[in-house]
Amino acid sequence: MSEPFDSGTLQVSELHTLSYEQSGSSEGAPVVVLHGGPGGGCPPQYRQYFDPARYRVVMFDQRGCGKSTPMACLKENTTWDLVGDIERLREHLGIEKWVVFGGSWGSTLSLAYAQTHPERVKALVLRGIFTLRERELRWFYQEGASFVYPDEWESYIEPIPVAERHNLLHAYYRRLCSDDVEVRRKCGKAWTGWEMATCKLILDPARVAKAEDPDFAVTFARIECHYFVNAGFFEEDGQLLKNASRIAHIPTTIVQGRYDMVCPATTAWELHKELPSATFHLVQDAGHSASEPGIIDKLLEATDEYASL
Repeated sequence: MSEPFDSGTLQVSELHTLSYEQSGSSEGAPVVVLHGGPGGGCPPQYRQYFDPARYRVVMFDQRGCGKSTPMACLKENTTWDLVGDIERLREHLGIEKWVVFGGSWGSTLSLAYAQTHPERVKALVLRGIFTLRERELRWFYQEGASFVYPDEWESYIEPIPVAERHNLLHAYYRRLCSDDVEVRRKCGKAWTGWEMATCKLILDPARVAKAEDPDFAVTFARIECHYFVNAGFFEEDGQLLKNASRIAHIPTTIVQGRYDMVCPATTAWELHKELPSATFHLVQDAGHSASEPGIIDKLLEATDEYASL
């Protein structure tokens, strides 16, 4: 895994400044990495999916998370603000077109960006497909995944009074926006712990432990919940699938874990049906995480293929 050859910040509004880095080869094929969450930040491990001799890897922390500032800020923080930020970063770095690589929420943002700026996208590598439809949110945050992880679900719902559990997203949002720091921390830990416990085929204690970091947990939970209660700031439910024809000409690889509890395979399958020319991999022994061995293999396959575009 290569170290960055460049890093910096980019002010994208009067309020928000993004942190970014470039690694690999300055002469390589440009690729932008769109992290998950929203609010997850872009860890150094994401560099491992690209041959450093062939790629110029651009990674950045989206508004309000990671090293970007201000932390956990919800103002001017929407899908379309982020789409604009990707373009600002591309122009700032002098890149004409690039490969777009994103998983989970990163796949959502990749699709939104590609559908808005298809002329800037050389190829798409999408993992753990999430299109932020109501049914997808309901599955994970209200009823569905709860049937598979009843033990972890108990911890997730514990901070919310029974009378408010008919709409857990909104109940959480009220508390994550509370002026009471302890309320935010308690709910941030429970929300983040739920996702960390369910994102791999086999529970990973190290990943679950991330919920113990109050700064990360609150940031992650606040920004995710902000986007979800606002339906991703899309004009209509299912917008990304309905507009998929706009990107049908772009080389695309879809990598999906069969047993993904966070973003179930049905969404990836529906996207594949809308993009029948895309390469589609349903990895039989994997859940949601990009770090599952079968997922890693298919992501590397895709990035190796697209390096020569």
